[in-house]
Amino acid sequence: MVAIPSTGPFGVLIVDADAAERRSLAGLISARAGGRFLPRCCATPAEALATLARGDAVVIADIESIGGLGGLAEMADAARPLIATSASASLKTAISAVKCGAADFLPKPIGARALIERLEAAVAGRLAHTPAAAKPIAADIPRTDFAGFIGRSAAMQAVYEQIRRVAPSRAPVFITGESGTGKELCAESIHDLAGPAERPFVAINCSALPRELMESEVFGHVRGAFTGAIGDRPGAAEIADGGTLFLDEIADMDIGLQAKLLRFVQSGSFRPLGGTAVKHVDVRLVSATNRDPTAEIAAGRFRADLFYRLHVLPIHLLPLRERREDVLRLAEAFLARFAAEERRNATGFDRAAAEVLECHPWPGNVRQLENVIRRAVVLSDGTRVTAESVHAAIGAGEPAATPGPAAEAPAPAGSLAPWADQERRIIEDAVSACHGSISRAAAALEISPSTIYRKRQSWSEPARKRA
Repeated sequence: MVAIPSTGPFGVLIVDADAAERRSLAGLISARAGGRFLPRCCATPAEALATLARGDAVVIADIESIGGLGGLAEMADAARPLIATSASASLKTAISAVKCGAADFLPKPIGARALIERLEAAVAGRLAHTPAAAKPIAADIPRTDFAGFIGRSAAMQAVYEQIRRVAPSRAPVFITGESGTGKELCAESIHDLAGPAERPFVAINCSALPRELMESEVFGHVRGAFTGAIGDRPGAAEIADGGTLFLDEIADMDIGLQAKLLRFVQSGSFRPLGGTAVKHVDVRLVSATNRDPTAEIAAGRFRADLFYRLHVLPIHLLPLRERREDVLRLAEAFLARFAAEERRNATGFDRAAAEVLECHPWPGNVRQLENVIRRAVVLSDGTRVTAESVHAAIGAGEPAATPGPAAEAPAPAGSLAPWADQERRIIEDAVSACHGSISRAAAALEISPSTIYRKRQSWSEPARKRA
């Protein structure tokens, strides 16, 4: 607990439109602060500003009661610290409040211990000199939705806790999970929690560029390094200095470039492509892959020494089919967003539509669900999205297989097949329908092309072993 000067009691101005909330906070302060603080209450921003003009005080202001973040910025003053509160707490709200001048953030309902500790820290002047990431705001935020993620499942709560714990560290983070599970969002959340918002966050997709361009993208190049290099150009490592470098699909990086990346991870130094001068930077490395790293190492496509350098703080994101209790909550959030964007009247799903959403396997995970809900919103005319609209939206994202002599007969109605068999049939049908184009099939299925290549290779390996 922070020791405060002995010249109190210090005024605490509670600004909240809810009379019961004002009385509750004032009662907590009077009962638990031992006379160190003197609470006063206001219901409106105008009343609060008038009260503050007559004397200094620590302000506890409900964001919604003072007109949102705009009102918060008007009321915030470094000479009298302001602690923002909100019943609709999220990490985004907390960060926005601090950016608008709040010294700290407390989600409702507010616990007595947290309240008194924050008040004492505010009076002692500690919050004004503490980096935003070092403030223990994340521990108090409800874990139903967190840092852009949506989900109440135990699996997601475990992920939220992992993100909160690893964010303050400078050690490398290694994120695994299928395509569409939110690996980049996870990396951004770690970055946002780790320090001041102005620090750079630079993301590189290692599967999207060939080796020659990838080395230049990561480490930069000097003039004349290759045809078309008409000047020096900094790479992602240099641009991310002081912040976070996110290497997505790290297992797809060229094996030769992995050796250069290993040296960079070990020393924080590198040479731009074509250059001789060594540069040094300080970056937090976050890597991600949708592949099984151990299988990639065994196949010789991923260096074991690089993996062990990057795999310090692991986080695994489960596929949506393994946390089905989050599907409807995600769908409702997407529905609200797309209904507003598309100017539609849809406000919810009927019971049959909800059952379809919860039972679908979602091979493309959250990204596929998001696209399906957008299509369903566009296809719906009423206030409730129907099962027919959801079926149509799902079908619109799946290519129809072209029947041929080698095509498999459809499974009889009511029959079941293992998920692995269904997945293989869906992928092969998509590739066939796209006349062998992996990229088009991947786009139609809303998954990464590397996922199709990896799946097809794994299906062919048993045959090679038998041969």
